[in-house]
Amino acid sequence: MKNKALFNWSSGKDSALALYKSLQNPMLEITTLLTSVNQQYQRVSMHGIRVTLLEQQAKSIGLPLEIMQIPEMPTMEAYEEAMKITLQKCIEQGITHSIFGDIFLEDLRKYREDKLAEMELKGVFPLWKIPTHDLIQEFLALGFKTIVVCVSERFLDKSFVGRTIDQDFLNDLPNDVDVCGENGEFHTFTYDGPIFSTPILFEKGEIVYRKYEKPATNESSNTACDTSDESVYEFGFWYCDLIPVNL
Repeated sequence: MKNKALFNWSSGKDSALALYKSLQNPMLEITTLLTSVNQQYQRVSMHGIRVTLLEQQAKSIGLPLEIMQIPEMPTMEAYEEAMKITLQKCIEQGITHSIFGDIFLEDLRKYREDKLAEMELKGVFPLWKIPTHDLIQEFLALGFKTIVVCVSERFLDKSFVGRTIDQDFLNDLPNDVDVCGENGEFHTFTYDGPIFSTPILFEKGEIVYRKYEKPATNESSNTACDTSDESVYEFGFWYCDLIPVNL
């Protein structure tokens, strides 16, 4: 008997490969894609992808999309409350498992599993502990295509954003940058590959720079957006806007 599962979809390459593997798992029935979206800008959190492109991905994949609206810099309490409400809806639909594309961040996995356990859900991590060099080569060999939509200037300069990931891109990465960006070095948008019925069409728009302001109080600095490390406020991010193409 298959276990009903929701898939935590980021719109990027690790999600795409994890979904590909999950769809081949005879024990799982994926019923929903779940994505958190910046409520103010209507873009995928951290990736900066427009909701229109996110919806096109879900349509091409052939799975329903559940969007979780969150503030731009939510507190952990606000994020967890929104997630709890969303997961409760999923539980009422018979979902028992939640799938993630995490690879090697132990603390993040433990956090996810602890929160899921509170709601009697189980986490699934199809990419866990697979060497990232192997994962990216498998991703490319399968025919996936993905573009870098966000880079952290802590690790990479502006020249890396807006590039398609291929062997040349990987060769250009500094030695201290993970090839899958698992440490937050970069984020991607996957637009073609074996999980899609048709490619997602877009044009590259402008490249913009954003830097997050440090909250005024210590209490408000406990946010859900990778801000536990104070250095996040010292560095900015380069984003490449992707514009949907309507045929």
